[in-house]
Amino acid sequence: MEKEKASYLTLMMDRSFKTTPERLFEAWTNPQLMGKWLMTRAESNKVATADLTVGGHWEIVDHRNGMDYRAIGRYVEIEAPGRLVFSFCMPQFSDSEDTLTVSIEGEEGGCRMVFTQQILVPKEEGWSQEEALQAAQDYHDASRTGWHLMFEGLKLLVEQE
Repeated sequence: MEKEKASYLTLMMDRSFKTTPERLFEAWTNPQLMGKWLMTRAESNKVATADLTVGGHWEIVDHRNGMDYRAIGRYVEIEAPGRLVFSFCMPQFSDSEDTLTVSIEGEEGGCRMVFTQQILVPKEEGWSQEEALQAAQDYHDASRTGWHLMFEGLKLLVEQE
């Protein structure tokens, strides 16, 4: 995709968890934990890998409804347990690459996570301003819904004893 035919929008979500920053960071970076909630569920996960080094790659493959859904990316910044920045792409749908930032800080009773996604929104030639704005809103809403569901799974995972 040509980036000049696209725009960026930012999705930001804030969540609190009754766990340590270290445990929450591990859920984002340990393949055994990633395969239980990140773009997948334990029962449908086929692949979960992570080379937790700057420039290292991660991959999740989820199998549902007879199809494989692959999410991939590379790590850009790693500051355990407080910050993780990485790219995100689902190549079967688009070659666009989003940037995800996870910031974690301790708070009374657990920790707080601020999640930010820089979403690359494609713009088709000939779209009106209204159509481009609607596409951006659709991308934002779909991403928010997807992450909300995943964060519910993340909460269950990290808050269990």
